[in-house]
Amino acid sequence: MTARVCDDVDAALADVPDGATVLIGGFGKVGMPVALVDGLIRQGASDLVIVSNNAGNGDTGIAALLAAGRVRKVVCSYPRQTDSWVFDRLYRAGEVELELVPQGTLAERMRAAGAGIGAFYCPTGAGTPLAEGKEVRDFDGRPHVLELPLRGDVALIRAHRADRLGNLVYRKTARNFGPVMATAARTVVVEVGDVVEIGALDPETVVTPGIYVDRIVRVP
Repeated sequence: MTARVCDDVDAALADVPDGATVLIGGFGKVGMPVALVDGLIRQGASDLVIVSNNAGNGDTGIAALLAAGRVRKVVCSYPRQTDSWVFDRLYRAGEVELELVPQGTLAERMRAAGAGIGAFYCPTGAGTPLAEGKEVRDFDGRPHVLELPLRGDVALIRAHRADRLGNLVYRKTARNFGPVMATAARTVVVEVGDVVEIGALDPETVVTPGIYVDRIVRVP
């Protein structure tokens, strides 16, 4: 299946439904697909579950999506930074739910979804409130928590370049969660700085194969 190069962001996001689980790449602002998140705000989908490393910065990106009242729940590792006032206000008012997941566990739950792994045991969080309600087993004398895969209906990620088959290369640390999210969602939408012809990318530099990518939007 060949990825579709969309004319604009709005066309790429037109069918995101209410209630969707949306995986959003980025480590804070680094690698954040800001144009796609802005497009999701314009598109109007609501009651969303957002999965990301953190719960928004300042008043842009995920924070703007939260402020627009479109998010029911946030699944993340870092819900609070000095500039996470939008999430903080909504959470304290009871207007948004939070599922706190350690960062490595967050990445592994999405990797498990992409790899078809039914569940896995992880020592992180054992003996803390994060393990409440979850199965715990001992391996080699150490408690491990049973964690389930984390799948998305849609993934929104940012890459550096794509070819017309959807093969992706990333720029330095902007790579972060993009590759694992691309394997874990039913529909993967990518904003890139440039779309090149087939064969223009060195195969050795491709991180995300085009088989995982559904739609590409050029956002210079």
